[in-house]
Amino acid sequence: MSGLSLHKRLENNAGLLVFGILVVSSIGGLVQIIPSLTQESLKTPIGNTQVYGALELVGRDIYVREGCSVCHSQQIRPLLAEVKRYGPYSRAGEFVYDRPFLWGSKRTGPDLHRIGGKYSDTWQKVHLINPRSVVENSIMPGYPWLAVRPASSTGNIQANLRALQRLGDPYTDADILEAPAKLEGLMEVDALVAYLQQLGTGFDNSMADNHGAEH
Repeated sequence: MSGLSLHKRLENNAGLLVFGILVVSSIGGLVQIIPSLTQESLKTPIGNTQVYGALELVGRDIYVREGCSVCHSQQIRPLLAEVKRYGPYSRAGEFVYDRPFLWGSKRTGPDLHRIGGKYSDTWQKVHLINPRSVVENSIMPGYPWLAVRPASSTGNIQANLRALQRLGDPYTDADILEAPAKLEGLMEVDALVAYLQQLGTGFDNSMADNHGAEH
């Protein structure tokens, strides 16, 4: 009866009910957050994983701005069908410089985590501006404005780099100082292609283990 009595009190007391929800939610949140703060694999880059260059970082911001993560994921799961189609499954150490991560949750289009180097820069540019000119049945929208907007007009690259430096990314003061020059004469489409071309390239195939779905 005591259990039923407590349950009735919770139902009849909105303040107590809210307090109980907050306590349970806090416990659930801590269970998820604490391991991510202590797990070394989430903080240590693997293979050839490096921080984004100025042009790639601008491209990543454009990727976010245009909502690319709504239709494309960047997380290959260790399932046979996925690694056969997209390549080696994603490792935590490949995302240490992604702030925020862009794993996505929906695949209207293919996963892009191993897209880097799969197609030429020219192909990528044409595809972004007019997808159906290279993929006849593509349902992807075109982004022609990327070809006429200067890359330097997207945000403040030096401010972005300073913020990431404070968060621990290994950018030097020289990197920040030279960043605007890296964007001169380039369009947003160049920046987005630079970002796409490095996706998944930090992974070294020699690091693939001998277990799981990769074989």
